[in-house]
Amino acid sequence: MYPTFQMTLNSGYVMAVEDSMVQAKKLKNFLDQNSIRNILFSTADEAFYAAIADPPVLIISDIVMPGMSGYEFCTKLKNHHILKEIPVILLTSLRDPLDIIKGLQAGADNFITKPYEEQYLLSRIQYLLANRELRKAGSAEMVIEIVFRGNKYAINSEKKQILDLLLSVYEAAIQRNDQLISTQVELEASNENLLAANQELEAFSYTVSHDLRSPLNVVAGYTQLLQADYGDKLDEEGNEYLERMLHSAFSMAKLIDDLLKFSRSGRTVVTPEYVNLTEMADKLVDEIKAREKDLKADIQIQRGLLSQADPSLMNVVLDNLLGNALKYSGKNDHPVIIFDKMISGRETVFFVRDNGAGFDMAKADKLFNPFQRLHTNQEFQGTGIGLATVKRIIERHGGRIWAESEPGKGATFFFTLGI
Repeated sequence: MYPTFQMTLNSGYVMAVEDSMVQAKKLKNFLDQNSIRNILFSTADEAFYAAIADPPVLIISDIVMPGMSGYEFCTKLKNHHILKEIPVILLTSLRDPLDIIKGLQAGADNFITKPYEEQYLLSRIQYLLANRELRKAGSAEMVIEIVFRGNKYAINSEKKQILDLLLSVYEAAIQRNDQLISTQVELEASNENLLAANQELEAFSYTVSHDLRSPLNVVAGYTQLLQADYGDKLDEEGNEYLERMLHSAFSMAKLIDDLLKFSRSGRTVVTPEYVNLTEMADKLVDEIKAREKDLKADIQIQRGLLSQADPSLMNVVLDNLLGNALKYSGKNDHPVIIFDKMISGRETVFFVRDNGAGFDMAKADKLFNPFQRLHTNQEFQGTGIGLATVKRIIERHGGRIWAESEPGKGATFFFTLGI
């Protein structure tokens, strides 16, 4: 393909300038494997004087080097009466278009970005060596003045040299673009697979949770019948066993309900409308008080808390946040729960605050993960799914949720609604 390539190499050598030991070793191995005689230098100054003493047939140089840069080295070569006809390939990891202009100003013959494909570099070497004699007999030099980013640059390279350099850059850009397209296709396929896996997992969670309800109801029902009909015939230990069975059945039922809510939170279509969060919180508190007759908490709900949200999903959010606030402040002598809002810039931030057990902020990253709990069941009962459900619902509304706390000094959960 390139008839003068081997002939040229037989009568000379390729000079390579690379200050990185790793890159230099890689470049030397490449040249050796392709039977290209070579000499490597770590600095441009050393290489320049070596080139004068024994001119190479081609020079490959890094750009970013201590002392003399690759651009300066190339300019110096092209201004020297002995070395000016030697083709120069500049290697760089830079991406700024100004790099290309600097390469043109320096008179470089090719411009290859790192990481490069070895086969591509070999083709550039072959091309430049095969066309070296042609370049000597080429067109006269010309001066082109261009303006880039408000600055003027004078380009003294020959037409063919300019075309070669620009084509090499264009070819590298096309290659990089093809790689990006390939990566994008792979990423889209991965996203589709991940989405399908998530949907299957949620469907599985929903089905399992739903199907577990029936046998659990049977277990709980028969346990209650045993307590009612045969409790007086059992000793204290026997009744304690029944109580534990019933407690475990109710805990399992709560876990199933929470799993169903978590599953639905990702599947339910969000239908936003204007919601009175104050009225919603009032109703939830009334329901809690009806279940827990001895509730003595001071619950302060700000009037006029309005927002646009999906009512059913927001009901799950407030039920969890208010329920948690009451649960974790339950051991306090004077529990105080506050539901209010504040304005942060242009954003409305709602918050639920309590003066309960609190938690260590160093563990806050686990707070919204499913089945992650910062307290044991002996301290506070729970399934570890509620806050994960809350986070998912808030994010589906385009909002954010975070918490601030300190052990023994309560916790505050903040959330926004982006809809």
